[in-house]
Amino acid sequence: MAKSLSNQSMEKISDRLSGLDNLYFPRAQQSSASTAFQRKSLLIDLLSRDTPLFLERYGSQLTSDELNEFGTMENDYEINWHLNRLRSVISPTQDDLKSKSIKIKNRRRAYLDKLVSDGQYFSEDAMREREPYLHHEYIGRFQDPSGRSMARPGERWSETLMRRSEEAMLVKKIRDEQQRRGVAQSDWIGFDNQELEKMEEEEEEEEEEETEEEEEEEEEEEEEQEQEQDKGERDISSNRQEAFCSYYLSENDFFSYMKVHPINLDASNDVPSEMRRAAVMETLSTEEMQERLDQFSYIMQEKFLFGEDSLDYSKIDEDETLDDHWMKEANYDAEEKYFDDD
Repeated sequence: MAKSLSNQSMEKISDRLSGLDNLYFPRAQQSSASTAFQRKSLLIDLLSRDTPLFLERYGSQLTSDELNEFGTMENDYEINWHLNRLRSVISPTQDDLKSKSIKIKNRRRAYLDKLVSDGQYFSEDAMREREPYLHHEYIGRFQDPSGRSMARPGERWSETLMRRSEEAMLVKKIRDEQQRRGVAQSDWIGFDNQELEKMEEEEEEEEEEETEEEEEEEEEEEEEQEQEQDKGERDISSNRQEAFCSYYLSENDFFSYMKVHPINLDASNDVPSEMRRAAVMETLSTEEMQERLDQFSYIMQEKFLFGEDSLDYSKIDEDETLDDHWMKEANYDAEEKYFDDD
């Protein structure tokens, strides 16, 4: 069998590759690869001198027909290995697809282990930022929200303000999702303190407006009575009787309103909102909170493995250095199995 490509094949392949944009060349050759002619010359030289290196460096740029040109060199172990690898990418078999799927899962798991070890990406705050509503359902609704707005030790005032602004945006996302899902208003985030106080203020304003209306009605009635007395159009007894009826009609209206809008003594301003919130907030033990955090973390890790995070997964899936992690794991498991068998 022939040990090299024909001159015609080398010319054809090198000519096409030399016209590609951003084709890789080692730093030492970059100054000599400024024109298509120079690039073609370098490609032909490498192809004739070191075919395995050519396939390693430029094999992913070759077409299926161009790979077939190397069929006469398949008796070379290195070349044959590169050809099989490249063909599995261009025209993968079922076994190739299965192997690739397993490799991707292993690489993502390896990258996940690195992220968990780093401690930042899967910290509670970072996960809450990515999935605020899910965090609220699992953990947030059992936590005191006031702690997130307090200044932290060593934190500058500008940093505190920035964090509060970010917190407000997260709360809005949670509230919007609750509204979208049709969650009862009493269960909305922040309802126990801010919304309750707002509703109390609105009720107080309604009561004040009702009282003012009652007083205005009484004043108008008194003015009418005085005008009627001055004009002599009605006698005193008639005026007193009409005022008496109007007064009790207004009193009846007021008591009817109070039946519909009773005063909530438990929600009085004399009781701090923090105490009202603590009275209705469901409490969990430290162990229960940790269990819910573990459940939330597990879901977030599964989302990462399934490719649902906003990351460039192609960089992870194609990172061959992550395979070293699984080689170590496989060797460790093999050693464990060996000693278990003994």
